[in-house]
Amino acid sequence: MTDSSIILVTGAARSGKSEWAEILAARSHKSVIYVATASCDPADAEWQQRIAQHRQRRPKSWQTLQESIALSATLTTTPANTCLLIDSLGTWLANILEQDNETWANTLAQFLASLQRTQSDVILVAEEVGWGVVPVYPAGRLFRDRLGELVRQVGAIAHPVYLVTGGHVLNLSRLGTPLDTSSEERT
Repeated sequence: MTDSSIILVTGAARSGKSEWAEILAARSHKSVIYVATASCDPADAEWQQRIAQHRQRRPKSWQTLQESIALSATLTTTPANTCLLIDSLGTWLANILEQDNETWANTLAQFLASLQRTQSDVILVAEEVGWGVVPVYPAGRLFRDRLGELVRQVGAIAHPVYLVTGGHVLNLSRLGTPLDTSSEERT
């Protein structure tokens, strides 16, 4: 593990998680590289509007890197003393959801290893999708379960971890207790 920081910002849709991540990136006083995981679909006007809103909020001095699949490579090639803001893990996962279980396990392990080795500060934005009903279709269940696993594993190595909901920011690292799954004794 390096001296770089890993921060996780999670929350529901339109909760303010991206805005909070952007504030944290600005506060880093480092050169910011914004990693956009979304693919730009010119036929989807509403998606284009969402992307435009994100772009308008970002300072012009921030570099934007479009990377919808190879996040591990991005983490390993980012220069030291930068702040990497990855928005979002859910969109990245959607881009690679067709991976079989073994490939996904390898992708996840490689991503987590790259995250822990990076020389830059990293702020990751992730959606919380598992608080509702279990999806009735297999792809929905797969997405929800993989994203939950991804967020949990990133949350285990990130500090701090923030939950943004209803336009309010909660520092889960201060308010919560990490779940210790290594203990055999359960209460």
